[in-house]
Amino acid sequence: MEQLSARLQALSPSETLAMSQKSNELKAQGIDVINLSVGEPDFNTPDHIKTSAREAIDNNFSFYSPVSGYPDLRKAIVNKLKRENNLDYTAGQIVVSNGAKQSVCNVLLSVISKGDEVIVPAPYWVSYVEMVKLAEGTNVVVTASIEQDFKITPAQLEAAVTPKTKALILCSPSNPTGSVYSKEELKGLADIIAKYPKIIVISDEIYEHINYAGKHESIAQFPEIKERIVVVNGVSKAYAMTGWRIGFIAAPLWIAEACNKLQGQYTSGPCSISQKASVAAFDGNQTCVEEMCKAFLRRRDLIVGLCREIPGMKVNVPDGAFYVFPQVSSYYGKSAEGRKIEDSVSLAMYLLKVGHVATVGGAAFGAPECIRLSYATSDENIIEAVRRIKEALGLLK
Repeated sequence: MEQLSARLQALSPSETLAMSQKSNELKAQGIDVINLSVGEPDFNTPDHIKTSAREAIDNNFSFYSPVSGYPDLRKAIVNKLKRENNLDYTAGQIVVSNGAKQSVCNVLLSVISKGDEVIVPAPYWVSYVEMVKLAEGTNVVVTASIEQDFKITPAQLEAAVTPKTKALILCSPSNPTGSVYSKEELKGLADIIAKYPKIIVISDEIYEHINYAGKHESIAQFPEIKERIVVVNGVSKAYAMTGWRIGFIAAPLWIAEACNKLQGQYTSGPCSISQKASVAAFDGNQTCVEEMCKAFLRRRDLIVGLCREIPGMKVNVPDGAFYVFPQVSSYYGKSAEGRKIEDSVSLAMYLLKVGHVATVGGAAFGAPECIRLSYATSDENIIEAVRRIKEALGLLK
Protein backbone atom coordinates (compact mmCIF):
# COMPACT_ATOMS: atom_id res chain seq x y z
CA MET A 1 0.00 0.00 0.00
CA GLU A 2 1.35 3.38 -1.05
CA GLN A 3 1.50 5.82 1.84
CA LEU A 4 3.22 9.07 0.95
CA SER A 5 4.11 11.53 3.69
CA ALA A 6 1.82 14.47 4.35
CA ARG A 7 4.84 16.64 3.58
CA LEU A 8 5.07 15.32 0.02
CA GLN A 9 1.33 15.30 -0.53
CA ALA A 10 1.24 19.02 0.25
CA LEU A 11 3.68 19.78 -2.59
CA SER A 12 2.63 20.60 -6.14
CA PRO A 13 4.76 19.31 -9.03
CA SER A 14 6.83 21.92 -10.90
CA GLU A 15 4.69 23.32 -13.72
CA THR A 16 7.75 24.53 -15.64
CA LEU A 17 9.34 21.07 -15.63
CA ALA A 18 5.98 19.48 -16.49
CA MET A 19 5.51 21.68 -19.57
CA SER A 20 9.06 21.02 -20.70
CA GLN A 21 8.40 17.28 -20.39
CA LYS A 22 5.14 17.53 -22.39
CA SER A 23 7.05 19.47 -25.06
CA ASN A 24 9.69 16.73 -25.26
CA GLU A 25 6.99 14.03 -25.51
CA LEU A 26 5.46 15.76 -28.55
CA LYS A 27 8.90 16.19 -30.11
CA ALA A 28 9.48 12.45 -29.65
CA GLN A 29 6.33 11.88 -31.72
CA GLY A 30 7.91 13.86 -34.55
CA ILE A 31 5.98 17.10 -33.92
CA ASP A 32 7.95 20.31 -34.40
CA VAL A 33 7.55 22.02 -31.03
CA ILE A 34 9.29 25.28 -30.10
CA ASN A 35 10.01 25.24 -26.38
CA LEU A 36 9.57 28.62 -24.69
CA SER A 37 8.90 26.99 -21.29
CA VAL A 38 12.44 26.28 -20.18
CA GLY A 39 14.36 28.74 -18.01
CA GLU A 40 17.93 28.21 -19.12
CA PRO A 41 20.34 29.94 -21.50
CA ASP A 42 20.66 28.24 -24.88
CA PHE A 43 24.38 29.07 -25.02
CA ASN A 44 27.16 26.57 -24.37
CA THR A 45 29.35 26.93 -21.28
CA PRO A 46 32.34 29.16 -22.23
CA ASP A 47 35.50 27.30 -23.27
CA HIS A 48 37.78 28.59 -20.51
CA ILE A 49 35.37 27.21 -17.90
CA LYS A 50 35.23 23.81 -19.61
CA THR A 51 39.03 23.78 -19.78
CA SER A 52 39.21 24.32 -16.04
CA ALA A 53 36.85 21.38 -15.50
CA ARG A 54 39.01 19.09 -17.65
CA GLU A 55 42.08 20.14 -15.69
CA ALA A 56 40.26 19.35 -12.43
CA ILE A 57 39.55 15.84 -13.68
CA ASP A 58 43.20 15.38 -14.75
CA ASN A 59 44.33 16.66 -11.35
CA ASN A 60 42.12 14.11 -9.58
CA PHE A 61 39.62 16.41 -7.92
CA SER A 62 37.38 13.36 -7.67
CA PHE A 63 37.05 13.00 -3.91
CA TYR A 64 34.47 14.36 -1.47
CA SER A 65 34.55 18.13 -1.30
CA PRO A 66 34.04 20.16 1.91
CA VAL A 67 30.34 20.49 2.75
CA SER A 68 30.28 24.24 2.22
CA GLY A 69 32.52 24.21 -0.86
CA TYR A 70 36.23 24.30 -1.69
CA PRO A 71 38.12 27.18 -0.02
CA ASP A 72 39.30 28.58 -3.39
CA LEU A 73 35.71 28.74 -4.68
CA ARG A 74 34.42 30.43 -1.54
CA LYS A 75 37.28 32.92 -1.81
CA ALA A 76 36.41 33.55 -5.48
CA ILE A 77 32.81 34.24 -4.42
CA VAL A 78 33.96 36.63 -1.67
CA ASN A 79 36.07 38.47 -4.27
CA LYS A 80 33.17 38.56 -6.74
CA LEU A 81 30.82 40.05 -4.14
CA LYS A 82 33.35 42.76 -3.29
CA ARG A 83 34.35 43.49 -6.89
CA GLU A 84 30.90 43.53 -8.48
CA ASN A 85 28.57 44.38 -5.60
CA ASN A 86 30.79 46.21 -3.07
CA LEU A 87 29.63 43.74 -0.41
CA ASP A 88 31.97 42.51 2.32
CA TYR A 89 31.79 38.86 3.35
CA THR A 90 34.20 36.29 4.74
CA ALA A 91 34.64 32.78 3.35
CA GLY A 92 32.90 31.46 6.47
CA GLN A 93 29.72 33.26 5.40
CA ILE A 94 29.60 31.45 2.06
CA VAL A 95 27.93 28.06 1.56
CA VAL A 96 28.10 26.47 -1.89
CA SER A 97 25.23 24.14 -2.80
CA ASN A 98 23.84 22.02 -5.64
CA GLY A 99 22.33 24.99 -7.44
CA ALA A 100 20.66 28.17 -6.20
CA LYS A 101 17.44 26.16 -5.76
CA GLN A 102 19.06 24.15 -2.96
CA SER A 103 20.53 27.35 -1.55
CA VAL A 104 17.06 28.90 -1.14
CA CYS A 105 15.62 25.70 0.30
CA ASN A 106 18.53 25.33 2.76
CA VAL A 107 17.81 28.78 4.17
CA LEU A 108 14.08 28.22 4.52
CA LEU A 109 14.57 24.83 6.19
CA SER A 110 17.13 26.40 8.53
CA VAL A 111 15.14 29.42 9.72
CA ILE A 112 11.42 28.63 9.26
CA SER A 113 9.44 26.77 11.91
CA LYS A 114 5.86 25.54 11.73
CA GLY A 115 3.48 28.49 11.50
CA ASP A 116 6.13 31.10 10.64
CA GLU A 117 4.98 33.39 7.84
CA VAL A 118 7.01 34.04 4.71
CA ILE A 119 6.10 37.00 2.50
CA VAL A 120 6.29 35.98 -1.16
CA PRO A 121 5.73 38.71 -3.78
CA ALA A 122 3.71 37.45 -6.75
CA PRO A 123 4.35 36.72 -9.53
CA TYR A 124 6.87 34.36 -7.91
CA TRP A 125 9.14 31.55 -9.06
CA VAL A 126 7.16 28.32 -8.83
CA SER A 127 9.35 26.65 -6.20
CA TYR A 128 9.31 29.39 -3.53
CA VAL A 129 5.84 28.62 -2.19
CA GLU A 130 6.46 24.88 -2.34
CA MET A 131 9.71 25.25 -0.36
CA VAL A 132 7.87 27.25 2.30
CA LYS A 133 5.33 24.41 2.52
CA LEU A 134 8.19 21.94 2.88
CA ALA A 135 9.53 23.99 5.80
CA GLU A 136 5.99 23.95 7.31
CA GLY A 137 5.79 27.71 7.03
CA THR A 138 2.82 29.78 5.86
CA ASN A 139 2.94 31.63 2.56
CA VAL A 140 1.74 35.24 2.62
CA VAL A 141 1.42 36.17 -1.04
CA VAL A 142 1.57 39.85 -2.00
CA THR A 143 0.45 40.47 -5.57
CA ALA A 144 1.94 43.10 -7.89
CA SER A 145 0.11 43.78 -11.15
CA ILE A 146 1.47 44.37 -14.64
CA GLU A 147 0.57 48.07 -14.19
CA GLN A 148 3.25 48.29 -11.47
CA ASP A 149 5.69 46.20 -13.53
CA PHE A 150 5.07 43.28 -11.16
CA LYS A 151 7.01 44.96 -8.30
CA ILE A 152 5.56 45.30 -4.81
CA THR A 153 5.54 48.66 -3.03
CA PRO A 154 6.78 49.43 0.49
CA ALA A 155 3.14 49.97 1.53
CA GLN A 156 2.18 46.52 0.25
CA LEU A 157 5.11 44.97 2.10
CA GLU A 158 4.26 46.65 5.39
CA ALA A 159 0.60 45.69 5.09
CA ALA A 160 1.63 42.02 4.87
CA VAL A 161 3.82 42.05 7.99
CA THR A 162 2.40 40.38 11.12
CA PRO A 163 3.96 39.23 14.41
CA LYS A 164 4.45 35.83 12.72
CA THR A 165 6.45 37.19 9.76
CA LYS A 166 9.87 35.52 9.67
CA ALA A 167 11.11 36.04 6.11
CA LEU A 168 10.67 37.80 2.79
CA ILE A 169 11.73 36.21 -0.50
CA LEU A 170 12.81 38.80 -3.06
CA CYS A 171 13.89 38.00 -6.62
CA SER A 172 15.49 40.70 -8.78
CA PRO A 173 15.90 40.40 -11.72
CA SER A 174 12.75 38.32 -11.49
CA ASN A 175 11.69 34.94 -12.67
CA PRO A 176 9.00 34.89 -14.14
CA THR A 177 8.53 38.59 -15.00
CA GLY A 178 12.01 39.93 -15.76
CA SER A 179 11.27 42.90 -13.48
CA VAL A 180 14.24 44.61 -11.84
CA TYR A 181 14.04 46.64 -8.63
CA SER A 182 15.95 49.93 -8.78
CA LYS A 183 18.15 51.11 -5.92
CA GLU A 184 15.44 53.57 -4.87
CA GLU A 185 12.77 50.86 -4.89
CA LEU A 186 14.96 48.54 -2.83
CA LYS A 187 15.68 51.37 -0.37
CA GLY A 188 11.92 51.79 0.11
CA LEU A 189 11.58 48.09 0.97
CA ALA A 190 14.70 48.20 3.17
CA ASP A 191 13.22 51.06 5.20
CA ILE A 192 10.21 48.87 6.01
CA ILE A 193 12.34 45.82 6.82
CA ALA A 194 14.50 47.93 9.17
CA LYS A 195 11.40 48.55 11.32
CA TYR A 196 10.90 44.80 11.91
CA PRO A 197 14.14 43.30 13.27
CA LYS A 198 12.95 39.66 13.16
CA ILE A 199 12.49 39.58 9.36
CA ILE A 200 15.14 37.80 7.28
CA VAL A 201 15.34 38.60 3.56
CA ILE A 202 16.26 35.87 1.07
CA SER A 203 17.47 37.85 -1.94
CA ASP A 204 17.56 35.64 -5.03
CA GLU A 205 19.97 37.34 -7.44
CA ILE A 206 20.64 34.44 -9.81
CA TYR A 207 19.74 36.62 -12.84
CA GLU A 208 22.07 39.42 -11.73
CA HIS A 209 24.06 39.59 -14.97
CA ILE A 210 21.07 39.42 -17.31
CA ASN A 211 20.16 43.00 -16.61
CA TYR A 212 19.31 45.71 -19.16
CA ALA A 213 18.65 48.49 -16.64
CA GLY A 214 22.29 49.21 -15.86
CA LYS A 215 24.12 48.21 -12.70
CA HIS A 216 22.67 45.39 -10.61
CA GLU A 217 21.43 46.51 -7.22
CA SER A 218 21.35 44.19 -4.20
CA ILE A 219 19.22 44.84 -1.13
CA ALA A 220 22.25 43.72 0.91
CA GLN A 221 23.89 47.11 0.20
CA PHE A 222 21.89 48.84 2.94
CA PRO A 223 23.93 48.57 6.16
CA GLU A 224 20.95 48.88 8.51
CA ILE A 225 19.59 45.49 7.36
CA LYS A 226 22.66 43.70 5.90
CA GLU A 227 22.93 41.36 8.90
CA ARG A 228 19.49 40.00 8.01
CA ILE A 229 20.04 39.52 4.28
CA VAL A 230 20.88 36.21 2.62
CA VAL A 231 22.15 36.75 -0.92
CA VAL A 232 21.52 33.77 -3.20
CA ASN A 233 23.37 33.47 -6.49
CA GLY A 234 25.24 30.99 -8.66
CA VAL A 235 26.72 30.26 -12.08
CA SER A 236 23.78 28.80 -13.98
CA LYS A 237 22.31 31.84 -15.74
CA ALA A 238 25.27 34.21 -16.15
CA TYR A 239 27.72 31.57 -17.37
CA ALA A 240 25.33 29.14 -19.12
CA MET A 241 26.10 26.46 -16.52
CA THR A 242 22.63 25.20 -15.55
CA GLY A 243 23.65 21.54 -15.59
CA TRP A 244 26.76 22.09 -13.48
CA ARG A 245 24.52 22.65 -10.41
CA ILE A 246 26.41 25.29 -8.42
CA GLY A 247 24.68 27.93 -6.32
CA PHE A 248 25.69 29.74 -3.16
CA ILE A 249 24.54 31.86 -0.26
CA ALA A 250 26.32 34.82 1.31
CA ALA A 251 24.73 35.12 4.72
CA PRO A 252 25.03 36.14 8.34
CA LEU A 253 27.41 33.65 9.96
CA TRP A 254 24.71 31.95 12.04
CA ILE A 255 22.62 31.22 8.95
CA ALA A 256 25.67 30.02 6.98
CA GLU A 257 26.58 27.66 9.81
CA ALA A 258 22.99 26.38 9.99
CA CYS A 259 22.90 25.69 6.24
CA ASN A 260 26.28 23.95 6.47
CA LYS A 261 24.92 21.72 9.23
CA LEU A 262 21.77 20.91 7.24
CA GLN A 263 23.58 20.29 3.97
CA GLY A 264 26.07 18.04 5.73
CA GLN A 265 23.24 15.66 6.57
CA TYR A 266 21.48 15.37 3.23
CA THR A 267 23.71 16.14 0.25
CA SER A 268 27.19 17.06 1.55
CA GLY A 269 29.31 19.22 -0.73
CA PRO A 270 28.44 19.78 -4.40
CA CYS A 271 30.26 18.26 -7.38
CA SER A 272 34.03 18.73 -7.13
CA ILE A 273 34.55 19.25 -10.88
CA SER A 274 31.72 21.78 -11.09
CA GLN A 275 33.27 23.74 -8.23
CA LYS A 276 36.63 24.01 -9.98
CA ALA A 277 34.87 25.13 -13.16
CA SER A 278 33.02 27.77 -11.13
CA VAL A 279 36.29 29.22 -9.82
CA ALA A 280 37.24 29.85 -13.45
CA ALA A 281 33.82 31.40 -14.06
CA PHE A 282 34.13 33.92 -11.22
CA ASP A 283 37.85 34.65 -11.57
CA GLY A 284 38.11 34.57 -15.37
CA ASN A 285 37.40 36.99 -18.18
CA GLN A 286 33.80 38.25 -18.01
CA THR A 287 33.44 39.09 -21.71
CA CYS A 288 31.34 35.97 -22.23
CA VAL A 289 28.78 37.26 -19.72
CA GLU A 290 28.54 40.61 -21.50
CA GLU A 291 28.11 38.98 -24.91
CA MET A 292 25.30 36.73 -23.71
CA CYS A 293 23.53 39.69 -22.10
CA LYS A 294 23.69 41.62 -25.40
CA ALA A 295 22.08 38.68 -27.19
CA PHE A 296 19.32 38.46 -24.58
CA LEU A 297 18.63 42.19 -24.88
CA ARG A 298 18.26 41.88 -28.66
CA ARG A 299 15.90 38.95 -28.18
CA ARG A 300 13.88 40.82 -25.57
CA ASP A 301 13.28 43.71 -27.94
CA LEU A 302 12.34 41.25 -30.67
CA ILE A 303 9.81 39.24 -28.65
CA VAL A 304 8.22 42.27 -26.93
CA GLY A 305 7.70 43.93 -30.30
CA LEU A 306 6.16 40.81 -31.82
CA CYS A 307 3.91 40.10 -28.82
CA ARG A 308 2.58 43.64 -28.91
CA GLU A 309 1.23 42.92 -32.40
CA ILE A 310 -1.05 40.20 -30.98
CA PRO A 311 -4.58 41.55 -30.27
CA GLY A 312 -5.65 41.00 -26.67
CA MET A 313 -2.18 40.32 -25.33
CA LYS A 314 -0.85 42.90 -22.85
CA VAL A 315 2.95 43.06 -22.49
CA ASN A 316 5.25 45.21 -20.39
CA VAL A 317 8.98 45.65 -21.06
CA PRO A 318 11.08 43.53 -18.68
CA ASP A 319 14.43 44.97 -17.56
CA GLY A 320 16.18 41.66 -16.89
CA ALA A 321 16.25 37.85 -17.05
CA PHE A 322 15.01 36.19 -20.25
CA TYR A 323 11.24 36.07 -19.84
CA VAL A 324 8.21 38.03 -20.93
CA PHE A 325 5.06 37.63 -18.87
CA PRO A 326 2.10 38.80 -20.96
CA GLN A 327 -1.39 39.21 -19.58
CA VAL A 328 -3.68 36.96 -21.63
CA SER A 329 -6.93 36.82 -19.63
CA SER A 330 -8.83 38.45 -22.52
CA TYR A 331 -8.82 35.00 -24.17
CA TYR A 332 -10.43 33.21 -21.23
CA GLY A 333 -13.89 31.85 -22.01
CA LYS A 334 -13.17 31.57 -25.74
CA SER A 335 -12.98 28.32 -27.73
CA ALA A 336 -11.37 26.80 -30.81
CA GLU A 337 -10.50 23.35 -32.14
CA GLY A 338 -12.95 21.84 -29.64
CA ARG A 339 -11.02 23.34 -26.72
CA LYS A 340 -12.36 25.96 -24.32
CA ILE A 341 -9.87 28.29 -22.63
CA GLU A 342 -10.74 28.30 -18.93
CA ASP A 343 -7.51 29.69 -17.47
CA SER A 344 -3.77 30.11 -17.98
CA VAL A 345 -3.12 26.35 -17.71
CA SER A 346 -5.63 25.44 -20.42
CA LEU A 347 -4.35 28.31 -22.59
CA ALA A 348 -0.77 27.02 -22.28
CA MET A 349 -1.98 23.51 -23.17
CA TYR A 350 -3.92 24.90 -26.14
CA LEU A 351 -0.82 26.71 -27.42
CA LEU A 352 1.17 23.49 -27.06
CA LYS A 353 -1.36 21.20 -28.77
CA VAL A 354 -2.61 23.62 -31.45
CA GLY A 355 0.26 26.06 -31.90
CA HIS A 356 3.07 23.63 -31.05
CA VAL A 357 4.69 26.18 -28.73
CA ALA A 358 5.48 25.30 -25.11
CA THR A 359 4.78 28.07 -22.58
CA VAL A 360 3.93 27.99 -18.87
CA GLY A 361 0.60 29.07 -17.40
CA GLY A 362 0.85 31.96 -14.98
CA ALA A 363 -1.18 30.24 -12.26
CA ALA A 364 1.97 28.34 -11.26
CA PHE A 365 3.62 31.71 -10.60
CA GLY A 366 0.73 33.16 -8.61
CA ALA A 367 -0.51 35.20 -11.60
CA PRO A 368 -3.38 33.31 -13.24
CA GLU A 369 -4.01 36.08 -15.75
CA CYS A 370 -0.61 35.63 -17.45
CA ILE A 371 1.63 33.13 -19.21
CA ARG A 372 5.42 32.96 -19.20
CA LEU A 373 7.48 32.91 -22.39
CA SER A 374 11.22 32.31 -22.23
CA TYR A 375 13.24 33.98 -24.98
CA ALA A 376 16.40 31.99 -24.20
CA THR A 377 16.35 30.67 -27.74
CA SER A 378 17.33 31.79 -31.23
CA ASP A 379 15.89 34.82 -33.02
CA GLU A 380 14.46 32.46 -35.64
CA ASN A 381 12.68 30.38 -32.99
CA ILE A 382 11.27 33.52 -31.36
CA ILE A 383 9.89 34.83 -34.66
CA GLU A 384 8.32 31.48 -35.58
CA ALA A 385 7.00 30.79 -32.07
CA VAL A 386 5.23 34.15 -31.78
CA ARG A 387 3.83 33.70 -35.29
CA ARG A 388 2.34 30.36 -34.20
CA ILE A 389 1.00 31.83 -30.95
CA LYS A 390 -0.64 34.72 -32.84
CA GLU A 391 -2.20 32.29 -35.33
CA ALA A 392 -3.50 29.94 -32.60
CA LEU A 393 -4.92 32.79 -30.51
CA GLY A 394 -6.55 34.22 -33.62
CA LEU A 395 -8.67 31.06 -33.92
CA LEU A 396 -10.29 31.64 -30.50
CA LYS A 397 -13.84 32.90 -30.67
